[in-house]
Amino acid sequence: MKPSAKTKALFVQVLQDISPQEDTRKKVLPLVKEFLSQLNAQLKKQKLHAKAVLGGSYAKDTWLEGDYDVDIFVLFDLRHKNQDLSNMLHTALEAWHPIRIRGSRDYFHLKNEVLYEIIPALAIKKSQDAENTTDFSSKHVAWVQQHAANLTDDIRLFKKFCKANRVYGAESYIKGISGHVADLLIIKYKGFWKALSAIAQWKPKVIIDINKTHAINPLLVLNTNKTQGPLVVIDPVQPERNAAAAVSKETFDALVIAAKKFIQKPAKSFFEEKILNLDALAKKGELMVVSCTPLKDPQDIAGTKMLKAFEYLGQQLEEFGVRDSGWEWNGKEKALWWYVLRKNQLPVTQEIQGPPLRLSEHVVKFKKAHPDNFIKKIKGEQVVWARVKRAVTTPEKRVQLIIKEAYICNRVLSCKLCKLQPKH
Repeated sequence: MKPSAKTKALFVQVLQDISPQEDTRKKVLPLVKEFLSQLNAQLKKQKLHAKAVLGGSYAKDTWLEGDYDVDIFVLFDLRHKNQDLSNMLHTALEAWHPIRIRGSRDYFHLKNEVLYEIIPALAIKKSQDAENTTDFSSKHVAWVQQHAANLTDDIRLFKKFCKANRVYGAESYIKGISGHVADLLIIKYKGFWKALSAIAQWKPKVIIDINKTHAINPLLVLNTNKTQGPLVVIDPVQPERNAAAAVSKETFDALVIAAKKFIQKPAKSFFEEKILNLDALAKKGELMVVSCTPLKDPQDIAGTKMLKAFEYLGQQLEEFGVRDSGWEWNGKEKALWWYVLRKNQLPVTQEIQGPPLRLSEHVVKFKKAHPDNFIKKIKGEQVVWARVKRAVTTPEKRVQLIIKEAYICNRVLSCKLCKLQPKH
């Protein structure tokens, strides 16, 4: 099925909004070009055999309006192979006072009028020359440039679609579609509409091998740890790698559902990133909202720790019946966690299970500790139980206690229960 004339017009309209405007290009691209020139001059001054080149969506011209995060690869000659590339690059960047980000190979952030992510890599010619996954990054860019010459607008549409439907980003706290996988899917299906039409039919496990590198089932060849997820996309530059290894079942399902809905009824709203509507959530039940400040770690690490804290708090609220939950974070500022609960009050007392009667010594201790006790038969065995007073009966108090626990405090900088306006 081909897109209707109305749908094609919708694509044109969306592209007008998401494609970099001419004024933006005239402002941002000269800044990037100038910085590349200055950085290369500095590398030369340091007598390093390295060259800074544009990477990511700016190199492929698939960036979106409002996206001013620029990837730069500093490609070191193989003569530097056994040296610390990160330290050498740090020395060259010192004049700009960069922020060093820890990773499998440290990289750098610096911001003037544009935010740059500067990544050291080897200028490899053969796969066996690589020491790190980032050494393939410039090869990925070159491959996409070669195969997506007429598909840049389709890639923009798909990236915006994924962002709006909260399935974009390979970070471990998102587990979604990376920019590279987005490129590969559009190239595989030869366009945005065809890609969504195919995705709408996906059922796990989906295996995509654009270059048909593996004559047999790729699952028999690849590292099983990298093929546990629902989507396997063979990297055309690194055929032993699943480029979509990060994609979770939840993200996969969300993408498929969004694709189905869009194909059935295309609308501009599928490209619009939704603003959290607390009023709508409050109508579903008892709403708890927590404002959270992430740790000052690299974004992926801070996000992963924060996700674990968010999930832990949700588990501690299960007694109140968690109807729905989620979180909002732009990767930089404070995050909002929210939980919609079925109950706003628990009984003053609760029943707790003790030992079976056959363990008489333990039964005596349990009864002594809990005077209000009784016997209940569990799976054919007599067990002592007790009624005890709850320490907490409201979700507000439970949240206030839990966010002070070490498990939470070790994973976020701070947490605070937000006071919401009463529902009318």
